[in-house]
Amino acid sequence: MGLPYKRIIVKIGSNVLTRRDGLPDQERMEHLVGQIAAMRNRGLEVILVSSGAVAFGRSLLEVSRKSDTVAARQLLASTGQVHLINAFARFFKKYDTLCSQVLVTKEDFRDRLHYLHMKNCFEILLQHEVVPVVNENDVISVTELMFTDNDELAGLIASMLNAQALILLTNVDGIFRGDPNDGDAELIEKVTDDTPAFLPFISGKRSQFGRGGMITKTGIARKAAGLGIAVHIANGTSENILLRILDEEVKHTRFIPKKSASGKKKWIAHAGHNAKGTVLVNEGARAALVSDRASSLLPVGIISIEDDFQKGEVIRILDHERRFVGLGIAEYSSEKARERIGQKKQRPLVHYDYLFLNPEI
Repeated sequence: MGLPYKRIIVKIGSNVLTRRDGLPDQERMEHLVGQIAAMRNRGLEVILVSSGAVAFGRSLLEVSRKSDTVAARQLLASTGQVHLINAFARFFKKYDTLCSQVLVTKEDFRDRLHYLHMKNCFEILLQHEVVPVVNENDVISVTELMFTDNDELAGLIASMLNAQALILLTNVDGIFRGDPNDGDAELIEKVTDDTPAFLPFISGKRSQFGRGGMITKTGIARKAAGLGIAVHIANGTSENILLRILDEEVKHTRFIPKKSASGKKKWIAHAGHNAKGTVLVNEGARAALVSDRASSLLPVGIISIEDDFQKGEVIRILDHERRFVGLGIAEYSSEKARERIGQKKQRPLVHYDYLFLNPEI
């Protein structure tokens, strides 16, 4: 029967698409495209988030070790991206399928309007049965403009498009307690809200060619699952891995989703880099916000307000020890909020409907 998904985001990491020598593994690319074609034949919509531009660039150019790191990445990504998308187009053509290229930066998600324009672009591609192939625009994404890695980008797109599932393909079988290269390390097959904290036991090693690691993937997966999206972390180098995940025939790590959140909350969840101000709340407010009851952020629970913001802007909420509690859309400006600090019977600064809480608390 298989898992009951309709729309799936598949993210392929650098270590899946890259050989040991750092050059692209086109044979594996073709194998993954064949699986995506099979998924589409089952009636599924697939959006592909793919790394690999730098690897293709490396196969075309030799860059001096003395070169500036950012400039070298721009050079390799710019030349490699053309060959990456051409390879995908060639492989998809074998299955009479069109693919498109979508290059994005964090700036493309800077506000709700741009976010909706991006969403409309994806929707029209899917309506015409085109497979979007998404990658970060490494040519202009440098320093603060960069996503943590393509895992973050994939999570954002999964939220934006109300996908039922996000599949993160890496070069290990999932999340382990300890180093996956250690034969005694335990594979964590299912993660729910009740799963004991395991972050301290995860290996902090990053992939050889990518920017992200398993700790990053865990954070993205928890956030996505908290928004109602099932997340699978699996070994992209395994035979027919995508189809075996859907048919529940392979061991990997699966994050069980909570009730799906609204589209607005999904946008807020990924808008932290655009937050305009910071609000510190007392212990009572923190307890109310993270309780099982739907609670808004009231002025009576606010300790202080840092930086200025206007009505409708995203603000960051921290507790009295400056631990991250969540993000929300301000119902009024920082000027009015400061006038109401500690007061009872005042309008919420952030209404529950426009509040995203940190899934780690």
